[in-house]
This record gives sequence, structure tokens and C-alpha cells, in this order.
Amino acid sequence: MISFPKISSYFNNSKPHLNSISSVSVWTTQLSSISSLKVVWRKDRRLDQAIENDKVWYNCCRVVKEVLNEPGQVIPFRYLEKRRERLRLSVKVKTFLDRNPGLFVTYFDRIKPKTQPVPFLRLSDRLRSFLDEEKRIREENETLVVRKLCKLLMMSRDRVISADKLVHMKRDFGFPNDLMCNLVPKYPEYFKLIGCPGEGKSFLELVSWDEKLAKSVIERRAEEESVLTAIRSRPSFNVRLPPGFILKKEMREWVRDWMELPYISPYADASHLDQSSPEMEKRTVGVLHELLSLSILKRMPVPIIGKLKEEYRFSNAFASVFTRHSGIFYLSLKGGIKTAILREAYQNDELIDRDPLAAIKDKFVELLAEGHKERAEKMRLKSEAIQKKMEMVAIRDVEPYQIENLDS
Repeated sequence: MISFPKISSYFNNSKPHLNSISSVSVWTTQLSSISSLKVVWRKDRRLDQAIENDKVWYNCCRVVKEVLNEPGQVIPFRYLEKRRERLRLSVKVKTFLDRNPGLFVTYFDRIKPKTQPVPFLRLSDRLRSFLDEEKRIREENETLVVRKLCKLLMMSRDRVISADKLVHMKRDFGFPNDLMCNLVPKYPEYFKLIGCPGEGKSFLELVSWDEKLAKSVIERRAEEESVLTAIRSRPSFNVRLPPGFILKKEMREWVRDWMELPYISPYADASHLDQSSPEMEKRTVGVLHELLSLSILKRMPVPIIGKLKEEYRFSNAFASVFTRHSGIFYLSLKGGIKTAILREAYQNDELIDRDPLAAIKDKFVELLAEGHKERAEKMRLKSEAIQKKMEMVAIRDVEPYQIENLDS
């Protein structure tokens, strides 16, 4: 196991600029009362819209996954209707299919021999083409996925994470469905699977430490800035408070002093840090920042992050970090789910920090857009046909009246 530098070494070269013992006392007091500092949550409509923009995509993904998991990748229409509540569909399946054409093909078949044929759904050719494209993108980015998995394990306390927890958050990081049964066994030099996934007592262990991966996004950014400017840049967080957001004086002073604390790498040994110390708060923010940076959409549901609470030494109130550091994170309540968003990754409601695996989502959104365009065209033609029919009926009603007037 690699020997980690002591946390105290991170503070030797970067101390707050204080001029007197009394000011040191004030500084220490401010930083020691983290739990007493309250920041009022403020809605950010632009980042909420980023989540709203993906609502249709998420709904379609759930339905597609449901059909893919069925034997033969086909399902009776009425079976899917019965699962509507579990799939969180707010409309009937027929309405959902009408709104999102191009995903499935409807055909008739028997559920059992000698029964009447009923409507079934199977994947459309267009959807199958997308799945082939998804497979290609995943194969091209397999090294990226391996790096992500290594980094998640490297940040954990004992370089071990529950296999079931990792499987549960595979969508957030872009892990494949066969993560434990196929990908992990391909890389025995990095991973060791202990136990059997699915039984709640299986764990994924990091076999070897890669020092090249032990650098966070923050640290790499500081190194790049140092190269560009020829001046050594100190690793620090980008703080962007939303428009109209004002911190009270006490909180402004606390944030200023907290920012002066040296950055603590999420890959450094934090076993010597007190759970309630300002340094631990700095480390927690660093881990959360790196965690969100590794995710595809640079955002994650807070309950999913909470599953790693033990492995990453988060406190029970770790979610308060997202509101306390509102210039770094945004805590969205959209859809009744708390979602942590990395502010610097977004410009208004657009994701600007693009993960290569986000191409899968882009391709699926294109597929949906094609179906929506075709549906809009059909509705337009139908509307024109109805309008033309109404005009013809109106002409027929007017003609007898005109003839009658001519006769008189």
C-alpha cells in the first residue's frame, strides 16, 4: 500500500495571512462553528431547467430498459401498462408511445398457446441501431470507465466499495450493465471482487494504486494554469454565486477564511482529520466536487451520493455542504428529489463540461427528436386534411343556397 503524506504537511506552505494573535483566535472561532452557519436555499431556475430538459429522456430510458430486460426483448402491451406506476409514467402507455414514436413496433402475438392474439411491443429497427451505436461508444471509452472506477476506489477510506452500491450508481458514471461480471474480471491488475454481487455482501477492492490517477480535477486545472502563466497556481475551487444571491456578513467572512485553507486532495489520507474540523469540511467539498466531476452529467441525486457516506467518511449531515457552499454546488429540489449539481459544469441550463460517454445520451435524444419530428409532421398533415374537409363541407352547404337565390 502506498505511503500517504501526512495531512499536516498540506498546511506548512500555505497559512492564512493574520497579523496578530487575536485575529488568529477570531479566524479559528469562525472556522470551528461550521454547524452553526446557515445559508438560505435559493432556487436557481436555470439549473432546475437542466433537469427538466432531461425529463422525457429519463422516462424513455426507463421504458426501454424495461423492455430490454424482458425475455426476447418483447412485452405484451397490457403488462407494460400494469407497470406504469413503477415506471413513473404520468400518462397511459398508449399516450406515451404516441408521443414518442420510433422506439417500438406494435404487433400481435399470443401470450400462451390457444389464447387470443394481443398487442405486443418490440424494439424498432431505429432503436436497435442506437443500441449498436451505444455499444460502440462504450467500447471506445472502456479505458475511461476503468479510470473512473479506479478513482472512486482510490478516494474511499479502505480502497474498497460495496459492489452493489457501484452497480446501483452505474447510470451516473456510465458503467456498463455487465460491470461486475464482465468488465471487472478483464482488469485483475486493478480490481478484485470479493463475494457475489446481488447478495449484499460483495465488495470491489482496488488492487494497485496508480499515482497518475491520484490527481483531482482541481489539481490538474491548477497545473495547467501554472504551465500557461509560468506562475505556480494554487489548487482552488471555482466559486460562482447565482445572480441576486447575497451572503450575510458572517457567512462571507467564514467563506473567505475557509477558502484560504489549503486544498486537500480527495485522494490523500484523511484518517487523521477530525470529523468536525474545517479541514475535514475542505476535504469533503473536494471529494464531492471530484465525485460530481466523474459523473456523466456533473450532477447526482443526493440519496445516491449518500450511499457512499461510510466509504468517503461523510457526516450524517453531509448534504448541508451543498447549500453552505452555494457558489460551488447547487441543490435542486426538482421532481421532489434532491439533486446535487456542479455549478462550474453548466452555462445556464446547458452542460458545457462534456463527458465522452454523454455521446450516448446525445444519440438517444437525436432518436427521440426524429420521432417527435415525424409525429409533428403527421399531426400537421392530419390537421390540414381536416381543415380541407371542413372547407369542402362548407362549400357544399353554400352551393344550394346560391342556386336557390338564382332561381328566385
